[in-house]
Amino acid sequence: MKQLTEEQKYQIVHSITSDNGKEFAEHKKISKKLLADFFIAHPYSSWERDLSGDTNKLIRQYIPKKNNF
Repeated sequence: MKQLTEEQKYQIVHSITSDNGKEFAEHKKISKKLLADFFIAHPYSSWERDLSGDTNKLIRQYIPKKNNF
């Protein structure tokens, strides 16, 4: 991960909410590097991740699921 100044860390992220996927297996390390709170949503609780769900919905209007981007 790129080294950031303390000021830059605060400007980027305040909190992260993810699902239970393996891509966030090192969530404690990510949280510590970014000085951000990290939350893991409960299974089948999409409302706990509102922004990502809404963003995915908007993206999929223009890029169907079978396409990579």
